[in-house]
Amino acid sequence: MTSNPVDWAAATEAVRQSNRIMVVTHVKPDGDAIGSLLGLTLALREQGKTVDAAVDGGTPAFLKYLSGSDTILAHLGQGDWDVMVSVDASDEERTGEVGAYGRAHSPLVVNLDHHPTNTRFGTVHLVVPEAVSACEIVYDWLIEMGHPFSLPVATALLTGMVTDTIAFRTNNVTPRTMAVTQDLMLHGASLYEIIDRTLGSKPLSHLELWKLSFPSIEFDRGLVWATITLESLNKVGLDDMTDGGLVSLLVSIEEARISAVFKEQPDNKVEISFRSKNGYDVGSVAFGLGGGGHRQASGVTVSGSLAEVQQRVLPLLRVLITAPSTP
Repeated sequence: MTSNPVDWAAATEAVRQSNRIMVVTHVKPDGDAIGSLLGLTLALREQGKTVDAAVDGGTPAFLKYLSGSDTILAHLGQGDWDVMVSVDASDEERTGEVGAYGRAHSPLVVNLDHHPTNTRFGTVHLVVPEAVSACEIVYDWLIEMGHPFSLPVATALLTGMVTDTIAFRTNNVTPRTMAVTQDLMLHGASLYEIIDRTLGSKPLSHLELWKLSFPSIEFDRGLVWATITLESLNKVGLDDMTDGGLVSLLVSIEEARISAVFKEQPDNKVEISFRSKNGYDVGSVAFGLGGGGHRQASGVTVSGSLAEVQQRVLPLLRVLITAPSTP
């Protein structure tokens, strides 16, 4: 059960009475962010609404195969909307500059999210921590609206479900997850194509980044971590939006229980990605540092140098290793 009511009726009425709608998602978007953003945007456009979609920096290259991705705005500088919908963002800061602009130019905000750390911002809440992805919540909302699933909408939503569960390998996957997946496939979404495009292939630059970062890998009693410097990112031609999936690779090591990647950012900050095996709640560590996410996958950005941040964070992870939580 959710701790707060999910107000489907209020959210549905808000969009039905609106002519102009803004949909935003979190900075450095992943498959669930873009999938839920596009799935909802395309469906509302099919209903005849004027809908703008935006995320700081635009659509990542690996998700540009999705229909409508070319209409996602990378920044906002003008416009007013009747309602703004925030998808897959646990707090207002995570929606970045486009979120701040949208909130300032929209009288009503719908908060749609599945993160347990959601701060319940906004006017109307569609926050369902039990959902495996924000796309699953969009799916339920469209069912509530009685809106049929077109192929582009089904593909966008299944993309988010696939990527946030790492192809259904996380411990929150349920029979209901698979039922929703089956329904989206029956509406034409190709599970094979989505897995192949999102999880089954990587650009060479990611391998080059790993090559530069592997010498930094350290292991200590179930805790494995690595460092990515700005110099390494610049050398392989990548920005600071990705670790190439390194944190997931590290936690797949048989002896690992928790993995972390410390990625140097401009302005004396470090972005940290956490992953864990079942029973280790890295989400609690991220939340305690001002970040968010899930029990097995979370992240945070911390001020300080790489050395300073590692000195602060690694002891917290070591404590978690010695005192795991229940699954």
